[in-house]
Parts: sequence; structure tokens; C-alpha cells
Amino acid sequence: MDRAHIEITMLRHSFVTACLLAAALLTGPAAVGPVDAATAKNDPVDVLIVLRTHPVRAATSAPTNAFARRAQQVARLRDEAEAGQQDLLQWLAARHYPNRRYWVVNAIAARVDRADLATLAQREDVQRIVIDAPAKVALPDPELARSQPLPAAPSAVAWGVERIRAPEVWALGYTGQGVVIGGQDTGYDWDHPALRDKYRGWNGTTADHNYNWHDAIHAVDWPGQGNPCGFDTLAPCDDGSHGTHTMGTMVGDDGGSNQVGVAPGARWIGCRNMQQGDGRPSTYIECFQWLMAPTDLADENPNPALAADVINNSWGCPPSEGCTAGLTATMQTVVANVRAAGIVVVASAGNSGSSCGTVADPPPTFLESFSVGATDMSNVIAGFSSRGPTPAGLLKPDVVAPGVSVRSTVPNGGYGTLSGTSMAGPHVAGAVALLISADPTLRGDPDAIQATLESTATPMTSAQNCGAFPGNTVPNAVFGRGLIDVRAAVAARSIFFVSGFE
Repeated sequence: MDRAHIEITMLRHSFVTACLLAAALLTGPAAVGPVDAATAKNDPVDVLIVLRTHPVRAATSAPTNAFARRAQQVARLRDEAEAGQQDLLQWLAARHYPNRRYWVVNAIAARVDRADLATLAQREDVQRIVIDAPAKVALPDPELARSQPLPAAPSAVAWGVERIRAPEVWALGYTGQGVVIGGQDTGYDWDHPALRDKYRGWNGTTADHNYNWHDAIHAVDWPGQGNPCGFDTLAPCDDGSHGTHTMGTMVGDDGGSNQVGVAPGARWIGCRNMQQGDGRPSTYIECFQWLMAPTDLADENPNPALAADVINNSWGCPPSEGCTAGLTATMQTVVANVRAAGIVVVASAGNSGSSCGTVADPPPTFLESFSVGATDMSNVIAGFSSRGPTPAGLLKPDVVAPGVSVRSTVPNGGYGTLSGTSMAGPHVAGAVALLISADPTLRGDPDAIQATLESTATPMTSAQNCGAFPGNTVPNAVFGRGLIDVRAAVAARSIFFVSGFE
């Protein structure tokens, strides 16, 4: 199969359910996740230590302003982490263990000797310890549906952008202006002709990457490995092209014949969360935290006023990357905290279809995630698109969007075609931006945004019945509520109703 038609990130791992190496289980008050067999030699091991959280602020009424609510949520989480982590940080420092703190969930990533894991597990302030490193196993790329043929020459507007009726919203004057889209992925080619003018760090003359870019791929975490972008980069770079492609579908427009983005008037910021396609719990958590309160390039002075309004997540965290059952609960806390800050979390459903129950890996499995399946040019569900229900029995995906033969930006100023639910999610993230630009009162209200896009989606049914969800009803576990229709969504919210608009 042509590599250009193979999605290259979340879907390297989609068919893996448990590819971990030999494991050991430690006893104590904390739940301890699988431990790599290499640690039997007392080699240092990367772990994520999740602490028990005790609220330090009295509950207060939420401010009515979206930015104030976001700031309040960030302040609360930072205070709780500050209060709860001090003793453990002193313990780690006394043993000279490198570590990195998080507040979006009360956790610390650290590299410790195996001999100290038992001591850690006995601490009363520790809730859970999990391995924070992907298992290195040879994984085949999933076989995705072969892409449908494209026209000989690209049309001015990408087919998926047309299909969700974005140009009709542009014609009303809503292009995503005033909205910030965040992405976490393999990185981004910020200087691409279709992306540069949309990058928040570009003022038309010079670039300032402070508060606009963060690299969660640190050299210390990947010893002995290389990367074409390097590590701890101070400017956006894409080590795999996947991120650049997804961002193009959200905002891409070169001002000419390459209108590949749903919301070309929006601004974007980004975080790299994978080392050439391999993530780990801490890299995903770090990017969620940064997108909720971006920092300067020294990773200091977080500012929630500069946060994303919507975050696209075209990736999944399978067991092979450390997202076992215990860690999944922690990741859900992260997504719930981000959503509580008024940020929409869009998550691609995964490419493990066509069987039922294949929406299995975080983050699309969470109630708090806006999960997206993929359709083709004929509005048929893609064979690879994961179906619900989730392991917890939730109905997913929530909606579907174009995800087959999607043409978008790739590094070095080019364009390419990819298929996958990773291509569908960005259509929804872009639609969120259009909706907020049309009705700014929706900013900071993920529930209303999701409800609007779901209620105005084109209902679709299936012959496939999944668990308690018959395919001939809406919603169902194949299409969710249906194919998004952003023009209908804007009409449902518009206070400036135009005769004949709908």
C-alpha cells in the first residue's frame, strides 16, 4: 500500500492491545503499573507518580467570563499540586532523581531505581505509579482502506471542507477569526505557506515562539535515540509530517488554490507530544497542560489567557505506550480538567475498525472527549474507523467527519493525501472554531458547542449493531449522531438570522 495513504501516528499502535514486556507488581497502598523486565537489574526506570489530591481552595462560584473561568481552574489545579507535591519532591531531590512536575493532574514524572519503587509505593501521598515509557516492539502499520482517487488537479477547496459546508459559513463572514486552535502531535512545519500566516507566533515579519510552541520531547527522556528535529526544540518542527497534515485541515490556506483548512481565519499554537510516532503518558499530559496555560520557551510563566479554545488530538495512547487501566483513569482526569477550563477536547476515534468495541484507547474513550469517526466521499463509514461502545460501555464516536483521501499540508511546503480518523478530527476542531467565531458567547462552553454540532449533524444509520446500540437508530456506535454540518450548526446559534440561510 502506498505509504502516502497510510496514517503514521496514532495508528502505528491501533491493533495492539497488550505488547508490554514481562511485568512485576509491587505491593503497598499505591497501585503500581507494569514494570519493564529491564528494571530487574536495578536499571533506572521512567515512572509517572500520581499523587493523592486534597483540595486547598474552598469552592467558589464560577465567573461568567470564559477567560476568568479558565484562569480560576488553572489557579486551583496549580495550588493543589503545589501543596501536595512538596514532600515527594524533597524525597526525589535527596536521591538526585531527575523529575518533572505537572499540575493539570497531580503527578510527577521521574527516573528512579527499581529498588526504590517499593518505597515509593508505600508512601501515603502516592496514589499510583505507572511506567512512563513506550514498549519497543516491532509493530506493523495498520492496513487502512485504500484511498479513493482524487481529481487530476486539486480543487480550490478540499472535498472534506466542502462536505461539512464550511465555505457557506465563510460566506457569512465567519472564518474562525478570534479563535485559537491548539494541536498536539508529531510537531508542525510552522513556515508552510498555508500555515505561517495562521500561526499565532508570526506577526507578518518575524516569529516569536514564546507561548505559541512547546516541545514535550526532551533529550533526557529518550537516551541514545536521535530525532530529525532534535530535542527540546525552540521553534516548531515536525518529525513525522502527521501533525502538519492535521493542522492544515484545521486552518490551512495559502491564499491561492490550496484551501485545505476548515477555519482559515483562526490562529494556531502547537505542542510536540511524540518522538517519531512514539508517545508516553507524560508527553501527552505535558502538552495538555501547556495548551491549557502556555508558557514561554523556558517553560516558565504559564498564562491561561493565551490557551487554546479547542485542542485537536489525532493520536491514541495504547497499552504499549503505558496507557493501561490504571493510567487511563489519570488521563481521564487530565481531559476532564481541561474541559472544565472551557476548552473543547476533540479526539480521533481510532483506526481499529470495523469491529464493534474498537474505540478502546484514550483519549476518545472518555465522556469528556468529543470523539470523531471517519467517512469517505460517499458518506460511507470508513472500514478502518473504530466503532463503539468503549470498554466502559459509552456510546462513541460522538460524530463523524471526512477522513478518507484527505488532502492537506505536509512539511517543506508540500501537500499530501492521508486517510484515517486522524484526518476526521481536525474537521471537527475547525468546525468548533467557525462556531465560536459566529457566536462568541460559546467560547468556554464545551457542552453547548458539542451539543450544537451533534444536534445539527446529518443523521446516519448502519446495518451494524454494536452491543446495546442498534445501528438503525440515532445515535449509534458507528456514526454517533452523524456527519457534522457546520453551516447548520451556525444557523442554530446565529442571532443574526439571514432569510434563506437554512
